[in-house]
Amino acid sequence: MPTKVTSKGQVTIPQAVRDRLGLQPGTNVEFEVEGDVARLVKVPGTGRGRSLIARMRGSATSRLTTDQIMALTRE
Repeated sequence: MPTKVTSKGQVTIPQAVRDRLGLQPGTNVEFEVEGDVARLVKVPGTGRGRSLIARMRGSATSRLTTDQIMALTRE
């Protein structure tokens, strides 16, 4: 699946590759270069899910304790 590099140095990661690696908008990736081969590597612990959780942390408006919330989810 050949992909062209744009004039800005960008490439499109094919959907099948994004799906397999779980790459979503906001996911950090790194390039590992060995000789003339570059490998795209997903940075663990990044991505949309983590950023959503980080933004929501501490924003609850309920006065319930963690134990009370857990009891409600188990009912």
